[in-house]
Amino acid sequence: MASRLNHGDEAVATMLVVDDNEALRTRLCQAFEQRGYAVRGAANFDEAVTAARAESPELAVVDVRMPGRSGVEVLKALKQIDPATKVVILTGFGSIAGAVEAVRLGATNYIIKPANADEVLAAFEPRENGAPSPEATDFEPATLAQAEWDHINRVLAECAGNLSEAARLLGIHRRSLQRKLRKLAP
Repeated sequence: MASRLNHGDEAVATMLVVDDNEALRTRLCQAFEQRGYAVRGAANFDEAVTAARAESPELAVVDVRMPGRSGVEVLKALKQIDPATKVVILTGFGSIAGAVEAVRLGATNYIIKPANADEVLAAFEPRENGAPSPEATDFEPATLAQAEWDHINRVLAECAGNLSEAARLLGIHRRSLQRKLRKLAP
């Protein structure tokens, strides 16, 4: 069950920030604390689940891409621990399919990095009359070339820069991957 900490006569909403990027996690935690939230941070799935079991947060901000188990797995676990927890998925690799999947699994919203604390907090608020957010109406989908570039770089990052391994995972020849990487990002 989600909890509120009491400070004097005032109840404070609890929040969990889950991101493997320590600098970003620390900045978000500090920004939310300055706005009056009781915040805990976690760097991965195991830390997030441990923190949520100790004290279920009312709100959670979860990065989708982390080493080990993904933010989607964190979302599922948080919803199992307490279905009332509102979760905003935060990612640097946004896609419509990812957004649909996150919302289908119970995310309150899905926003793309970079996002500041105010944008994250706004993502927790329901829209009046179900109206889409201004960001959603201004959405400009990525081009096929941009999507390909993002995917290649994501796989390459997962392989720690190993071109041979990335080429194998992508199902292309190593030289083809090298040629694609020499091109400028779309």
